[in-house]
Amino acid sequence: MTVTYLLIGITSAITLAALYVDQRILNRGMLIPYRVVRENNWSELLTAGFLHANFGHLAVNMFVLFFFGLVLEQNLGTVQFTSLYISGLLVSSIPSMVNHRDDPQFATLGASGGVESVLFGFIFLYPTESIYFIFVPIPIPAWLFGLGFLAYSVYESKKGRGNINHEAHIAGAVWGVLYLLFFVPNSLDHILTVLGLL
Repeated sequence: MTVTYLLIGITSAITLAALYVDQRILNRGMLIPYRVVRENNWSELLTAGFLHANFGHLAVNMFVLFFFGLVLEQNLGTVQFTSLYISGLLVSSIPSMVNHRDDPQFATLGASGGVESVLFGFIFLYPTESIYFIFVPIPIPAWLFGLGFLAYSVYESKKGRGNINHEAHIAGAVWGVLYLLFFVPNSLDHILTVLGLL
């Protein structure tokens, strides 16, 4: 069994248990920066990544992880892929911790940070591959999708509306690229070769 399948299975099981069996799991595991700082409960930076607000939230994250995680895991190997995903969950929590540490009402959860790290790791390695949306059957180059996604996330983050943690998306996406550059040998040479610059 691949780590991708394992992560999907564990995340789905914990989320479904929290949503439909015992909501205390949700309340104890979500990331509340105010609580983390005052109670030194730093495990929330990780546990929040295995919880989701509803079934749709879970389904979208696991769908993206399934399609891009399998490819990336095959290319990076189990250890590097797992490290990328877990570190993505942690790094993507940093903006929330910094910006909301004094707000007792702020809470966040979801695997988006780790999933964005995986997605942008894929985009970095395969910038010319096509990405398709389910309802828009038009191929979009991965690099163009990545730029569009980041631009949208930055715009929405500045607006500060809705319940989506765009800051976590941005941090996870950026970390996906940085992780490959700093911790995966020959990543820079690979991208330069793909782009015809080497």
